[in-house]
Amino acid sequence: MTRFDPQALLSPRVNALKPYVPGEQPRIEGLVKLNTNENPYPPSPAVITAIHDAAKDHGLALYPDPESTDLRRAIAARAGLTPEHVFVGNGSDEVLALAFYAFFQQAAPLLMPDVSYTFYRVYGRLFGIEVDLVPVDAGLRIDLSAFESRAAQDCAGIVLANPNAPTGCGLPLSDIERLLEACPQRVVLVDEAYVDFGGESAIALIDKYPNLLVVQTLSKSRSLAGLRVGFVLSQPHLIAALARVKNSFNSYPLDRLAQAGAKAAISDEAWFEKTRQAVIDTREGLTLALEDLGFEVLPSQANFLFARHRGRDAADLAARLRQQAVLVRHFAEPRIDQFLRITVGTRDQCTRLQEALRKVLAT
Repeated sequence: MTRFDPQALLSPRVNALKPYVPGEQPRIEGLVKLNTNENPYPPSPAVITAIHDAAKDHGLALYPDPESTDLRRAIAARAGLTPEHVFVGNGSDEVLALAFYAFFQQAAPLLMPDVSYTFYRVYGRLFGIEVDLVPVDAGLRIDLSAFESRAAQDCAGIVLANPNAPTGCGLPLSDIERLLEACPQRVVLVDEAYVDFGGESAIALIDKYPNLLVVQTLSKSRSLAGLRVGFVLSQPHLIAALARVKNSFNSYPLDRLAQAGAKAAISDEAWFEKTRQAVIDTREGLTLALEDLGFEVLPSQANFLFARHRGRDAADLAARLRQQAVLVRHFAEPRIDQFLRITVGTRDQCTRLQEALRKVLAT
């Protein structure tokens, strides 16, 4: 009898996949959770009301609007665009996946920084896209000249996060324009998951560049990581291509409650500004505190800090902090294995972090 091999049931590409590893979500009493860049503040109270009303008034027996029309209108109005410039999906990760499928399966490699959001490489493997990792410079910043030189040899497009993850470093709009002009016949995708914490959005360039795709999320600055809503802003021809892929895969990506809650979050500008500014202010204080403790901290335009201690191993620090119920993120990857990524929490959470670090560094 032939021995059964479960791997033989899988597509060859699935057998070879190494999936993205999300940040740990443990249940530890008294945990200070600073490892997954969640917003430490709750969403707008209007979000909870909108979700409650959507469930009560409209019920959940019917399918939601497959085009998320009201949400797209709200996003477009805030951006000064039309709904035809907006595409929404189940978190920015789904939106990114659809964009990779729609635009980057080309005969040339896709360009991205070698230090960036590792899910980009996972999508490349999932869709069989050749990826060319362009090294960041010695300061872990995007090397514009290297991208321009590589794009001149043809490419499938460019993908980068701005501000970058996990470094938190951002590029000005003038640098984004350089990339768009270096790659005029391919899509340049700018992932702005953290832009609201101090970055400069490329939304202002959409009318000028037909190859620009701007991706944002409500998980960070709108405190809705648990609701899973992401969106794209671009010229209508690229939005139409994303819709074509979406409707060939999942025509109802956002449920009724997510649409209602997301629209309420977009509409409450005062709450957004209040909580966003609180994170920015706390980030600046945490930066100074970490530097006083012997850390080198990269300049951040995000809701996290990327830091390494001048005399202690990063993996050991992360493990010792965990023993004190303080969770930060360590990446065992080339060039950044001595850095910790630390989410900016509340002032109380950051004080707990500092107290724990003082104990660890004293031993």
